Amino acid sequence: MSDHQSSVLFMSMSLDGFIADHNDYLGGDDDHRLHNWFAPGGEFVQLGGPVGELMDEMKSCGAVVAGRRTAELMDHWGGSHGGLPIFVPSHRPPPPAARWGYPLVTYVTDGIDAAMAQAKAAAGDRNVHVVGGYTAQRALAAGVLDEIQIHQIPVLLGGGRRLFDVLPSLVELEILRVIDTPEATHIRYRVR
Repeated sequence: MSDHQSSVLFMSMSLDGFIADHNDYLGGDDDHRLHNWFAPGGEFVQLGGPVGELMDEMKSCGAVVAGRRTAELMDHWGGSHGGLPIFVPSHRPPPPAARWGYPLVTYVTDGIDAAMAQAKAAAGDRNVHVVGGYTAQRALAAGVLDEIQIHQIPVLLGGGRRLFDVLPSLVELEILRVIDTPEATHIRYRVR
């Protein structure tokens, strides 16, 4: 999207701002509602058109910064996020699998700034994929989140985990792009 390396949050979200229910399901009882736009019924399929292009953008990143909660829920994606190194900001030591079994997973204890700096160095000239609501909030507060790609799903969940539940102050955004698809409206923002 941009001509320089950016840190980009990619997140599916309901119209009322939720990214998961209180039990970390991704949108209701079927657990796939928020991700049906790219994985119908939870099955990853090869998609063309605008959805395929959006997925290619996400896959073209060079490293991942993931929140600890998200990383542990996903079992650290088996040790790499599509072959990419994962940086997890955390004040606690990593769990055993991340310590000994996943060489591409790095727990960073110096805060979100350090985790983002390490991820950007590892990514080279490619973007950094940011994963997790809490981590996105911390990155915004620290001024190290450059862009936000929201996949807004036409559903009202009515409760759960909000993406931007707590922010320290007003955050101004600039709309870079809007793409409408049958399952979602995809809005790309630059953080000002």
